Formats: sequence, C-alpha cells, structure tokens
Amino acid sequence: MRTRFRWVLIFWMFLVSAIAYLDRVNISIAGQSIAREFHLTNIQLGAVFSAFVLGYALFQAPGGWLADRIGPRRVLALGVVWWGVFTTLITFLPPSAGGLLAAMMAIRFCLGMGEAVVYPASNCVVAAWIPSAERGLANGLIFAGVGFGAGITPPIIAYVMLNYGWRASFWLSTLLGLAAGGIWYVIARDRPEKHPWIAPEELAEIRAGLPKQDGEDKGKRVSLGAVLKNRHIIIVTLSYFSYGYIAYIFFSWFFIYLSSVRGLNLRDSSFYTMLPFIAMAIGSSVGGWISDRVTRRWGKRAGRCGLAVAGIGLSAVFIALGTQVASAQLASVVLAGGAGALYLSQSSFWSVSADIGGRSAGLVSGLMNMGGQLGSTVTAVVTPWIAGRYGWTWSFLAAAGLCALGALAWVFVDPDARIAD
Repeated sequence: MRTRFRWVLIFWMFLVSAIAYLDRVNISIAGQSIAREFHLTNIQLGAVFSAFVLGYALFQAPGGWLADRIGPRRVLALGVVWWGVFTTLITFLPPSAGGLLAAMMAIRFCLGMGEAVVYPASNCVVAAWIPSAERGLANGLIFAGVGFGAGITPPIIAYVMLNYGWRASFWLSTLLGLAAGGIWYVIARDRPEKHPWIAPEELAEIRAGLPKQDGEDKGKRVSLGAVLKNRHIIIVTLSYFSYGYIAYIFFSWFFIYLSSVRGLNLRDSSFYTMLPFIAMAIGSSVGGWISDRVTRRWGKRAGRCGLAVAGIGLSAVFIALGTQVASAQLASVVLAGGAGALYLSQSSFWSVSADIGGRSAGLVSGLMNMGGQLGSTVTAVVTPWIAGRYGWTWSFLAAAGLCALGALAWVFVDPDARIAD
C-alpha cells in the first residue's frame, strides 16, 4: 500500500512556519501601541525590529549546523520552547524600567536566535524525506506558512489588542507555538527509515527519488569553508539578501505605512495588511508547483533558476507601480501583487540549497538564509531612514531596484552544482 506520510510532516512544517511568523509579525501590528506605552520613536522601534532580525540572521548557519548534527526533530522542538519564553518576556517589562530600549532589543535578539532554527531544520527534513522532483512543491507549502501566518496575524492581533491589550496577543502566540512544537516532536523523525509509521513502499519511493549524494553518500557532510568556496551558493545568498530586504518591508512596515502614511484606520489597516501575506501564501504554493512541473519537463535550469528570475523581476515591477497609485486600497492590492510575485521564487532558493547541500542542507540553507535575514535587518532601519529623508515612495523604489538585482543574480546560478570539500 502506497502512503504519503512525508506530506504529513510537510503540512506540520507549514503550521510551525505559520506560527513562527505569527510570533514575529505580532510586534509590527502591536508596534504603535508599544511605541506609545514605552515612548519610542519610529527609529527606536525599527531598532527593536532589527534586533530580532539580527539574532535571527546570525544564528542561521549555527542553527543549520545544529540541525545537521542532532536532527531537525529535536532542534525544532527546543527552538519552539526557546522562542515561547522570549515572546512573553517583553510583556513583563515596565514602561519606567531603566535601559528599556536595550532590554527590548536584547529580548528580541534572543527571540531571533530561537526562531533561526526553523527553516534550516525544515530544509533538513526536505533533504531527507522529499524526492528531488517534489522539492519545489514541498518548499512552496512550507513557505506558504509564512504568508498564511503573517496574513492571519493582523486581524487576530488587532482583535486581541482591542479587547484584551497587546500583551495578551503575545501570550496567545506563545501557547500556539508550544502546542505545535509538542505535536511535531511526537510525529516527526529525522530520517524516513527511522519512522515506525512509514510504509516500506513509501520508503523505497523516497530513496529512489533522492539525489545521488543524499541517497548514497550517507555519512558525508561538508565543511563551512567548502560551502563558502562554492560560488553558486554565494550568488544565491546574495540574491536572498535582496529577497529578505523586500519581504521584510511587508512584515515590519506595511501596516504602519497604511495607517500613518495612507491614512487607513486600525481595522482597515489590519485588513489590507493581510493582502500581501495571502499573496505570499498563494505565490509560494503555486510557485513550488510550477517549479516542479517545469523542472520535470525542461530541467532545473528552467524550473528553479528561470522561475526565480521571472518571479523576483515581476515583483520589482509591481512594487514600483504600487508607489504611483493614489488610492490606498488599490495601492495595497498592487503592492500585494509584488509580494506574491516575490514568493513565486521562494521554493527555488530552498530547493536549490537542498540539492546542492545534500546531507549538509541545514548548513547550506542556514548560510543562505543568513544572507536573507541580513537583508531584513538592513531594511528594518534603512526603510524608515529613506522614508524620513526622501519619502515613503523612495523606500519602495529602492526596494524595487534591489529586487531587480536579485533577479539578475539567478542567471549565473548552476542548480546542479555540487560542493567540493
């Protein structure tokens, strides 16, 4: 009997991904309330945002290395507990505390450390459980959780804030994360051959579909030095820097942009802030499906690299056009199109890093995601700086230009490259 247990794990990674983004986006929705209570400027609030992304970025490669060594099952379970603790800590800070800004930044930095393990660990799951021809869809579904989690966050957090205060919204995020992490630990195993619930037919199907280096070179992992010498990984990482810069504008500043610049009220802002994230969820899933279909027919060069060029390039066009629309509602729709187009390429990054990385997929994808999160760190501070000096239109135009460069980088990537140690 043929089973599809691997897709149960992918679905649960989708849920963990969604809750992880609920935990990180909640502060952007609660940001104005927090800023008023703690007397923070937009620049100071941006520094708090950046602290999370900096911790998240710096611990990507260590998190991936740890997932390679002790397995994604334990790493993810421990990570959920860690980030639950630091999500709630900020709710206990009194507004009159000394060194308040430094304390908030330290807490958010530690939260970023805990969440850093999520996607490198998920790529270990993909590398071990998912045949190469299915990795576009698998990654697309996992990262659809990003859009889904970020999309449901504005109305949920806005509702809880209006009725119970912003602190209650952080406590809710923690409880959801702990529940998902506990169930993950029960149902997951690091490799399919270790799972008592998998059928022999599915195990054979998985083994037959793994790239040679994953299926046959079972004990070999590569060093960080060898990864850093691979130019294709470096190019993908640089492209992911631009990807992270653009994506994080939606996660950190889009709600504030709609409410304070476009003049929408709290309820309307929370509704229209959902649109980019819904577009991300759709774009990620559809992009993964298209990537696998094109890859089967024309190869990885077209299915992975070609789709990345098209998706990221189209995102640049939508973002630039969105700045020229007078209506706040229509601008939200156009900019949401840019977010969705960007996420068409998401599976390309993670499928290529899993294929190139093999048994070291955690380390390779951790390094790549570090580049993306460094881009996010930059945008958390640079976006309000550009907006304050030149206006919000220029913040989005700068993002569109960087987007175009990120698309161009994929022309030089060989998705069949291997790491020489």
